[in-house]
Amino acid sequence: MTTAESLRMATPGPWRLWGPYLSDRQWGTVREDYSANGDAWRYFPHDHARSRAYRWGEDGLLGVSDDQQRLCVSLCLWNGRDAILKERLFGLANEEGNHGEDVKELYYHLDATPSHSYLKGLYKYPQRPFPYARLYDENRRRGRGEPEFELLDAGLFSDDRYFDVFVEYAKSSPTDFSMRITAHNRGPDAADLHLLPTVWFRNTWSWVADAVIPELKLTDGTVTATHATLGTYHITADGDATWLFCENETNAQRLFNAPGPQYPKDSFHEYLVKGEANAVNPAKVGTKAAAHTKFTLAPGTSCTMTLSFSQSSGTTVPGDVFTERKNESDEFYADLQYKMTGDDRKLVQRQAFAGLIWTKQFYHFDVATWLDGDPTQPAPPPGRRAIRNADWAHLSNADVISMPDKWEYPWYAAWDLAFHMIPFARIDPDFAKNQLLLFTREWYAHPNGQLPAYEWNFGDVNPPVHAWACWRVFQIDRKARRSAARHAGRDYDGKGDLGFLE
Repeated sequence: MTTAESLRMATPGPWRLWGPYLSDRQWGTVREDYSANGDAWRYFPHDHARSRAYRWGEDGLLGVSDDQQRLCVSLCLWNGRDAILKERLFGLANEEGNHGEDVKELYYHLDATPSHSYLKGLYKYPQRPFPYARLYDENRRRGRGEPEFELLDAGLFSDDRYFDVFVEYAKSSPTDFSMRITAHNRGPDAADLHLLPTVWFRNTWSWVADAVIPELKLTDGTVTATHATLGTYHITADGDATWLFCENETNAQRLFNAPGPQYPKDSFHEYLVKGEANAVNPAKVGTKAAAHTKFTLAPGTSCTMTLSFSQSSGTTVPGDVFTERKNESDEFYADLQYKMTGDDRKLVQRQAFAGLIWTKQFYHFDVATWLDGDPTQPAPPPGRRAIRNADWAHLSNADVISMPDKWEYPWYAAWDLAFHMIPFARIDPDFAKNQLLLFTREWYAHPNGQLPAYEWNFGDVNPPVHAWACWRVFQIDRKARRSAARHAGRDYDGKGDLGFLE
């Protein structure tokens, strides 16, 4: 059966321009580490993330971006009690957890189509203050033989005092889409919830001289996002949202006691949490913007907020696009699972596929630039080349890549990726084949033929599973082609994609 989703997937490129390519955590990664000793976790901790511009990527909560991560969109929340806005996942660094690095959040990838025409996720947000210090202290206190201290152990969800926050994305075209947030008060009392869906440009201008800076600007209720290579998008928010603006720039005053921009990256935090009315730009212009609405939800009630994105001025995404794309997602998976029995088994498989799709991420890393430093920034400390990856200066990546997870792995692992492509071949064989081909290209593979392992040490030894994965993907794709041909009453020569295999 030919479905609407399968037809979209047969159209190369455009429908995959926007996707769940935004990491849930960029802080603490090797790419952002410019320390003298290679301690990535301490050099860029979670406490810096709200105030410090990233060099190599971005992060956000259940967010999306274009495939070069020029413009990003994600969820932002505040319950009126937390010490900081909830903009990204919180976790423990490697030395802070009694079982190592770990995330301390409750979030779920519920549904997704391979073309990203429909995405749905869930974040469970406590109504009590988020226990950052307690999660640090208790896990540091516990030894390896003890269980980890998790968010549920802190008692935040007692009496159901939390919000279920569902996030959906639906496309009406490759470049026109909407983000819908639906928040439910599961608790016994009325509770305040601030929704701040956020739009911003990845900072590509602070690292080079004379860079072109993109712009977000509010005019007559519409935010116009202008970027030299992505083009222009028009963004609208429903209801009585108030647009806030600042710059995706480091708050140098807070972090380094040095002069910095007037409206830095953490301005929305200063405006809401600290009540600084002058913290945001009154001119309604910048490189980061949020549509702010405060809701007071009675027990058992919900609220909804929608942002629409379009490249055509004055065009709005049709309101029924969420229903249409959800129905098409149902149709796609029903066709995929037509031989499978049992609704529970189908649901488990479908959500597992959603997890695979949601954990695609844009990965940007030019090792030579990272080793040498940027022209407009302080030089890396002496001895940096002795830390890691000095012999991988050829590696230059700027691609959407399948990751092991959204929180701990805002970097690829070649071994893991090879295994991911086996199930990916069932839902998106072209993506599976392209991913396997990518790692053999000269800007990935070492001149000696080694595939890059992972950014902590690209030269580390991995099991030789890549060739096996290529063979298995070829077989799965060939079988699927044969099955589809029979299903449609067409002839098929049975040879499969020999060009890929070669």
